[in-house]
Amino acid sequence: MSILAWVKKKRKQELLINNSSISKQELEKNNLEINNSNDNALWTRCDYCGVILYIKHLKKQHYVCIECGSNLRINSTDRIENLIDSGSWRPLYETISPCDPLKFKDKKTYPDRLQEAQKRTGFQDAIQTGTGLINNVPVALGVMAFDFMGGSMGSVVGEKITRLIEYATKKGLTLILVCASGGARMQEGILSLMQMAKISAALHIHQSCAKLLYISILTSPTTGGVTASFAMLGDLIIAEPNAVIGFAGRRVIEQTLKEKLPDNFQTSEYLLHHGLVDLIIPRCFLKNALYEIMNFNRQAPYKKLGYIPEIN
Repeated sequence: MSILAWVKKKRKQELLINNSSISKQELEKNNLEINNSNDNALWTRCDYCGVILYIKHLKKQHYVCIECGSNLRINSTDRIENLIDSGSWRPLYETISPCDPLKFKDKKTYPDRLQEAQKRTGFQDAIQTGTGLINNVPVALGVMAFDFMGGSMGSVVGEKITRLIEYATKKGLTLILVCASGGARMQEGILSLMQMAKISAALHIHQSCAKLLYISILTSPTTGGVTASFAMLGDLIIAEPNAVIGFAGRRVIEQTLKEKLPDNFQTSEYLLHHGLVDLIIPRCFLKNALYEIMNFNRQAPYKKLGYIPEIN
Protein backbone atom coordinates (compact mmCIF):
# COMPACT_ATOMS: atom_id res chain seq x y z
CA MET A 1 0.00 0.00 0.00
CA SER A 2 1.46 3.37 -1.03
CA ILE A 3 1.45 6.36 1.30
CA LEU A 4 -1.05 8.14 -0.99
CA ALA A 5 -3.45 5.20 -0.78
CA TRP A 6 -2.96 5.10 2.98
CA VAL A 7 -3.79 8.81 3.36
CA LYS A 8 -6.86 8.47 1.12
CA LYS A 9 -8.11 5.57 3.20
CA LYS A 10 -7.63 7.52 6.44
CA ARG A 11 -9.51 10.53 5.01
CA LYS A 12 -12.36 8.27 3.98
CA GLN A 13 -12.46 6.85 7.51
CA GLU A 14 -12.60 10.32 9.06
CA LEU A 15 -15.49 11.32 6.79
CA LEU A 16 -17.37 8.19 7.76
CA ILE A 17 -16.78 8.84 11.45
CA ASN A 18 -17.96 12.47 11.17
CA ASN A 19 -21.15 11.31 9.47
CA SER A 20 -21.64 8.71 12.26
CA SER A 21 -22.04 5.95 9.69
CA ILE A 22 -19.29 3.67 10.98
CA SER A 23 -19.22 1.73 14.23
CA LYS A 24 -16.28 1.49 16.61
CA GLN A 25 -15.84 -2.18 15.71
CA GLU A 26 -15.68 -1.37 12.00
CA LEU A 27 -13.16 1.40 12.67
CA GLU A 28 -10.91 -0.99 14.62
CA LYS A 29 -11.18 -3.51 11.79
CA ASN A 30 -10.22 -0.88 9.22
CA ASN A 31 -7.26 0.25 11.32
CA LEU A 32 -6.12 -3.36 11.55
CA GLU A 33 -6.34 -3.68 7.77
CA ILE A 34 -4.26 -0.52 7.30
CA ASN A 35 -1.52 -1.63 9.67
CA ASN A 36 -1.47 -5.38 9.10
CA SER A 37 -3.03 -6.30 5.76
CA ASN A 38 -1.22 -9.53 4.91
CA ASP A 39 2.02 -7.93 6.12
CA ASN A 40 2.05 -5.90 2.86
CA ALA A 41 1.37 -2.49 4.42
CA LEU A 42 4.24 -0.04 3.98
CA TRP A 43 3.15 2.70 6.37
CA THR A 44 1.57 3.04 9.78
CA ARG A 45 0.80 5.88 12.17
CA CYS A 46 2.06 6.41 15.70
CA ASP A 47 -0.77 5.97 18.21
CA TYR A 48 0.67 8.75 20.39
CA CYS A 49 1.92 11.61 18.19
CA GLY A 50 0.19 10.73 14.90
CA VAL A 51 3.33 10.88 12.73
CA ILE A 52 3.35 8.59 9.68
CA LEU A 53 6.05 5.92 9.92
CA TYR A 54 7.64 3.65 7.33
CA ILE A 55 7.19 0.12 8.68
CA LYS A 56 10.51 -1.17 7.34
CA HIS A 57 12.40 1.54 9.25
CA LEU A 58 10.10 1.17 12.27
CA LYS A 59 10.95 -2.52 12.50
CA LYS A 60 14.67 -1.70 12.59
CA GLN A 61 13.94 0.72 15.45
CA HIS A 62 12.23 -2.09 17.45
CA TYR A 63 8.84 -0.41 16.83
CA VAL A 64 9.81 2.71 18.76
CA CYS A 65 8.48 5.93 17.21
CA ILE A 66 11.35 8.02 15.85
CA GLU A 67 9.37 11.24 16.47
CA CYS A 68 8.14 10.91 20.08
CA GLY A 69 10.01 7.83 21.31
CA SER A 70 6.85 5.93 22.26
CA ASN A 71 6.85 2.14 22.28
CA LEU A 72 4.35 0.93 19.69
CA ARG A 73 2.78 -2.50 19.91
CA ILE A 74 5.05 -5.24 18.59
CA ASN A 75 3.94 -8.76 17.68
CA SER A 76 5.45 -11.81 19.36
CA THR A 77 7.34 -12.97 16.26
CA ASP A 78 9.16 -9.65 15.86
CA ARG A 79 9.92 -9.60 19.57
CA ILE A 80 11.52 -13.05 19.35
CA GLU A 81 13.61 -11.87 16.38
CA ASN A 82 14.78 -8.88 18.44
CA LEU A 83 15.79 -11.01 21.43
CA ILE A 84 17.02 -14.33 20.04
CA ASP A 85 20.14 -14.90 17.93
CA SER A 86 19.33 -15.46 14.27
CA GLY A 87 18.67 -19.12 13.42
CA SER A 88 18.69 -20.32 17.04
CA TRP A 89 14.95 -20.24 17.84
CA ARG A 90 13.39 -23.67 18.43
CA PRO A 91 9.64 -23.53 19.15
CA LEU A 92 8.07 -25.87 21.70
CA TYR A 93 4.49 -27.15 22.14
CA GLU A 94 3.16 -25.43 18.99
CA THR A 95 0.33 -27.91 18.43
CA ILE A 96 -1.47 -27.55 21.79
CA SER A 97 -4.92 -26.15 21.00
CA PRO A 98 -7.74 -24.80 23.20
CA CYS A 99 -11.18 -26.39 23.49
CA ASP A 100 -14.55 -25.12 24.73
CA PRO A 101 -15.29 -26.92 28.02
CA LEU A 102 -17.91 -24.42 29.19
CA LYS A 103 -19.73 -24.09 25.82
CA PHE A 104 -19.32 -20.34 26.26
CA LYS A 105 -21.25 -17.95 24.05
CA ASP A 106 -21.76 -14.18 24.06
CA LYS A 107 -22.16 -12.34 20.74
CA LYS A 108 -20.14 -15.18 19.22
CA THR A 109 -19.32 -18.67 20.34
CA TYR A 110 -15.92 -19.25 21.90
CA PRO A 111 -14.80 -21.62 19.08
CA ASP A 112 -15.67 -18.92 16.52
CA ARG A 113 -13.54 -16.37 18.38
CA LEU A 114 -10.68 -18.85 18.58
CA GLN A 115 -10.85 -19.65 14.87
CA GLU A 116 -10.87 -15.93 14.03
CA ALA A 117 -7.79 -15.29 16.17
CA GLN A 118 -5.97 -18.39 14.88
CA LYS A 119 -6.60 -17.39 11.28
CA ARG A 120 -5.52 -13.79 11.85
CA THR A 121 -2.33 -14.54 13.83
CA GLY A 122 -1.30 -17.99 12.64
CA PHE A 123 -0.93 -19.18 16.27
CA GLN A 124 -2.94 -21.77 18.18
CA ASP A 125 -3.14 -19.52 21.25
CA ALA A 126 -1.84 -16.34 22.86
CA ILE A 127 1.79 -17.33 23.51
CA GLN A 128 4.87 -18.59 21.70
CA THR A 129 7.26 -20.76 23.68
CA GLY A 130 10.64 -22.21 22.79
CA THR A 131 14.38 -22.15 23.32
CA GLY A 132 17.10 -20.06 21.73
CA LEU A 133 20.35 -18.21 22.25
CA ILE A 134 20.89 -14.68 23.50
CA ASN A 135 24.45 -13.77 22.49
CA ASN A 136 25.19 -17.53 22.53
CA VAL A 137 23.68 -18.06 26.01
CA PRO A 138 20.87 -20.67 25.92
CA VAL A 139 17.49 -19.61 27.36
CA ALA A 140 13.91 -20.81 27.55
CA LEU A 141 11.64 -18.04 26.29
CA GLY A 142 7.89 -17.44 26.30
CA VAL A 143 6.41 -14.41 24.51
CA MET A 144 2.73 -13.55 24.89
CA ALA A 145 0.82 -12.43 21.79
CA PHE A 146 -1.56 -9.55 22.60
CA ASP A 147 -3.07 -9.72 19.12
CA PHE A 148 -4.56 -13.14 20.02
CA MET A 149 -7.71 -12.30 22.05
CA GLY A 150 -5.91 -9.56 23.95
CA GLY A 151 -3.20 -11.96 25.14
CA SER A 152 -5.73 -13.47 27.55
CA MET A 153 -4.52 -16.39 29.65
CA GLY A 154 -6.52 -19.55 29.03
CA SER A 155 -5.76 -23.17 29.79
CA VAL A 156 -3.46 -23.54 26.77
CA VAL A 157 -1.40 -20.47 27.71
CA GLY A 158 -1.08 -21.83 31.25
CA GLU A 159 -0.15 -25.30 30.03
CA LYS A 160 2.47 -24.05 27.57
CA ILE A 161 4.08 -21.79 30.19
CA THR A 162 4.09 -24.59 32.77
CA ARG A 163 5.67 -27.04 30.32
CA LEU A 164 8.26 -24.43 29.34
CA ILE A 165 9.14 -23.85 33.00
CA GLU A 166 9.47 -27.60 33.61
CA TYR A 167 11.65 -27.96 30.51
CA ALA A 168 13.88 -25.07 31.62
CA THR A 169 14.15 -26.59 35.10
CA LYS A 170 15.20 -30.02 33.79
CA LYS A 171 17.71 -28.55 31.32
CA GLY A 172 19.07 -25.97 33.77
CA LEU A 173 18.13 -22.99 31.57
CA THR A 174 17.40 -19.40 32.47
CA LEU A 175 13.68 -18.71 31.98
CA ILE A 176 12.43 -15.47 30.40
CA LEU A 177 8.72 -14.63 30.02
CA VAL A 178 7.60 -11.55 28.07
CA CYS A 179 4.18 -10.55 29.38
CA ALA A 180 1.49 -8.73 27.38
CA SER A 181 -2.01 -9.59 28.48
CA GLY A 182 -5.45 -8.36 29.43
CA GLY A 183 -5.62 -11.05 32.12
CA ALA A 184 -7.46 -14.34 32.53
CA ARG A 185 -9.71 -15.52 29.68
CA MET A 186 -13.33 -15.19 30.76
CA GLN A 187 -14.53 -17.77 28.21
CA GLU A 188 -12.80 -20.49 30.24
CA GLY A 189 -13.89 -19.36 33.70
CA ILE A 190 -12.22 -21.13 36.62
CA LEU A 191 -10.10 -23.22 34.23
CA SER A 192 -8.36 -19.99 33.28
CA LEU A 193 -7.95 -18.77 36.85
CA MET A 194 -6.40 -22.06 38.01
CA GLN A 195 -3.49 -21.46 35.60
CA MET A 196 -2.25 -18.77 37.99
CA ALA A 197 -1.63 -21.35 40.71
CA LYS A 198 -0.28 -23.99 38.31
CA ILE A 199 2.32 -21.65 36.81
CA SER A 200 3.28 -20.28 40.23
CA ALA A 201 3.86 -23.81 41.55
CA ALA A 202 6.14 -24.65 38.61
CA LEU A 203 8.03 -21.40 39.16
CA HIS A 204 8.57 -22.27 42.82
CA ILE A 205 10.40 -25.46 41.82
CA HIS A 206 12.42 -23.59 39.15
CA GLN A 207 13.48 -20.75 41.44
CA SER A 208 13.47 -22.04 45.00
CA CYS A 209 14.33 -25.72 44.49
CA ALA A 210 16.47 -25.80 41.34
CA LYS A 211 17.93 -22.34 42.14
CA LEU A 212 17.58 -21.21 38.53
CA LEU A 213 17.04 -17.69 37.24
CA TYR A 214 13.65 -16.39 36.09
CA ILE A 215 13.40 -12.96 34.44
CA SER A 216 9.99 -11.38 33.89
CA ILE A 217 9.63 -8.69 31.21
CA LEU A 218 6.50 -6.52 31.48
CA THR A 219 5.22 -4.82 28.34
CA SER A 220 2.12 -2.74 27.70
CA PRO A 221 -0.39 -3.85 28.79
CA THR A 222 0.25 -6.37 31.57
CA THR A 223 -2.91 -6.63 33.64
CA GLY A 224 -5.30 -8.92 35.51
CA GLY A 225 -4.42 -12.49 36.41
CA VAL A 226 -1.06 -12.36 34.63
CA THR A 227 0.03 -9.48 36.87
CA ALA A 228 -1.35 -11.34 39.89
CA SER A 229 0.79 -14.41 39.15
CA PHE A 230 3.90 -15.06 37.05
CA ALA A 231 4.46 -11.48 35.83
CA MET A 232 5.38 -10.35 39.34
CA LEU A 233 7.26 -13.48 40.45
CA GLY A 234 10.51 -12.88 38.57
CA ASP A 235 13.85 -12.91 40.34
CA LEU A 236 14.31 -9.77 38.28
CA ILE A 237 11.30 -7.82 36.99
CA ILE A 238 12.04 -5.65 33.95
CA ALA A 239 9.55 -3.25 32.38
CA GLU A 240 9.46 -1.30 29.12
CA PRO A 241 9.22 2.51 29.31
CA ASN A 242 5.66 3.84 29.85
CA ALA A 243 4.16 0.33 29.94
CA VAL A 244 0.71 0.01 31.50
CA ILE A 245 0.97 -2.50 34.36
CA GLY A 246 -1.71 -3.25 36.94
CA PHE A 247 -4.38 -5.59 38.20
CA ALA A 248 -7.75 -3.83 38.20
CA GLY A 249 -8.57 -1.04 35.76
CA ARG A 250 -8.01 2.60 36.60
CA ARG A 251 -11.73 3.47 36.61
CA VAL A 252 -12.58 0.55 38.88
CA ILE A 253 -9.97 1.65 41.42
CA GLU A 254 -11.09 5.29 41.31
CA GLN A 255 -14.74 4.32 41.79
CA THR A 256 -13.85 1.99 44.66
CA LEU A 257 -11.53 4.40 46.49
CA LYS A 258 -13.53 7.52 45.57
CA GLU A 259 -10.22 9.23 44.79
CA LYS A 260 -8.55 10.72 41.74
CA LEU A 261 -5.43 8.74 40.83
CA PRO A 262 -2.15 10.32 39.56
CA ASP A 263 -1.80 10.71 35.80
CA ASN A 264 1.11 8.29 35.69
CA PHE A 265 -0.65 5.66 37.83
CA GLN A 266 -0.02 2.06 36.67
CA THR A 267 2.87 3.06 34.42
CA SER A 268 6.22 1.30 34.67
CA GLU A 269 7.84 4.53 35.96
CA TYR A 270 5.26 4.75 38.77
CA LEU A 271 5.84 1.11 39.71
CA LEU A 272 9.62 1.54 39.66
CA HIS A 273 9.31 4.52 42.03
CA HIS A 274 7.23 2.39 44.42
CA GLY A 275 9.52 -0.65 44.24
CA LEU A 276 7.29 -3.01 42.24
CA VAL A 277 9.67 -3.41 39.30
CA ASP A 278 13.46 -3.59 39.34
CA LEU A 279 14.48 -2.01 36.04
CA ILE A 280 13.09 -0.07 33.09
CA ILE A 281 15.01 -0.94 29.94
CA PRO A 282 14.32 0.43 26.42
CA ARG A 283 13.80 -2.19 23.71
CA CYS A 284 16.99 -1.38 21.85
CA PHE A 285 19.09 -2.27 24.94
CA LEU A 286 17.04 -5.22 26.16
CA LYS A 287 18.90 -8.08 24.48
CA ASN A 288 22.35 -6.99 25.65
CA ALA A 289 20.99 -6.19 29.12
CA LEU A 290 19.59 -9.72 29.41
CA TYR A 291 22.94 -11.14 28.36
CA GLU A 292 24.77 -9.09 31.00
CA ILE A 293 22.31 -10.19 33.70
CA MET A 294 22.60 -13.89 32.80
CA ASN A 295 26.38 -13.68 32.52
CA PHE A 296 26.63 -12.03 35.93
CA ASN A 297 24.31 -14.65 37.46
CA ARG A 298 26.32 -17.49 35.93
CA GLN A 299 29.56 -16.18 37.43
CA ALA A 300 28.12 -15.18 40.81
CA PRO A 301 30.25 -16.36 43.78
CA TYR A 302 28.80 -18.68 46.45
CA LYS A 303 26.06 -19.78 44.10
CA LYS A 304 24.03 -22.60 45.65
CA LEU A 305 23.21 -25.69 43.65
CA GLY A 306 19.56 -26.66 43.71
CA TYR A 307 17.64 -29.86 43.12
CA ILE A 308 14.47 -30.97 41.34
CA PRO A 309 12.12 -32.70 43.78
CA GLU A 310 10.41 -35.92 42.76
CA ILE A 311 6.71 -35.39 42.18
CA ASN A 312 4.42 -38.43 42.22
